[in-house]
Amino acid sequence: MKKNFDELPSSRQEQLMAFDRLLTIMDELREQCPWDRKQTMDTLRHLTIEETYELSDAILEKDLPEIKKELGDILLHIVFYAKIGSEADEQDPLRFDIKDVLNGICEKLIARHPHIYGDAVAKDEETVKQNWEKLKLKEGNKSVLSGVPASLPALVKAMRIQEKARGAGFDWDEKHQVWDKVEEELTEFKEHFNIEATAMVNQEEAEGEFGDLLFSLVNYSRFVNINPETALERTNKKFIRRFQFMEEASKADGKTLHDMTLAEMDDYWNQAKAQGV
Repeated sequence: MKKNFDELPSSRQEQLMAFDRLLTIMDELREQCPWDRKQTMDTLRHLTIEETYELSDAILEKDLPEIKKELGDILLHIVFYAKIGSEADEQDPLRFDIKDVLNGICEKLIARHPHIYGDAVAKDEETVKQNWEKLKLKEGNKSVLSGVPASLPALVKAMRIQEKARGAGFDWDEKHQVWDKVEEELTEFKEHFNIEATAMVNQEEAEGEFGDLLFSLVNYSRFVNINPETALERTNKKFIRRFQFMEEASKADGKTLHDMTLAEMDDYWNQAKAQGV
């Protein structure tokens, strides 16, 4: 239902005015700033990816001020792409502006939520996901998996592939079945590649078996409600903190890691753990 601006709550009016301010600034920068005038969708792409990862970092750190800042950066990029899209020839059928972007996502959300905006019934999250995938196929997707971006990092891609396969009904029934698969893949890998260092190893075969093991672990993570990407990144950050503690603590003791034994470094590592680093 369309509403007149004056009929909106003051908080919504302020939100719309802030968005209008951003659109106005974008118009001005695109017209007056040499750097902004030069940008294209291609030149912005890698910057958008960088901003997305910065937002991800802020979310992992639960840093609300930083999340707010990074959301602003990403919103700027959305507005920037829409501005560039609006500059195409007016006769170009592919031309679009921010209005088209917003209306497009609104129409998609309405169409994909027939249990809210239609007569469909969805009593739980899993039903919503399954209906979502069915609707995407009706909209023209040739495969349930065609919506997985090819350029996703492999760990995230594995998770999304498995989620979408589950939406189509292709999944294990019980988590113990998934864990049995993990143990099966681990056993296969150990039997074939846990051998003497001097022995010849078929690297391509080893890579394939290791990939199977990782894929099965990602699969199990879904059944215990663990996001594997988040889990691994938290471990990455923990390792960095502890390693940097080792560097600083050993330097304070007049030592360097290069001149220490593994046992000596392990002592500093345990100190870091004991201090909750």
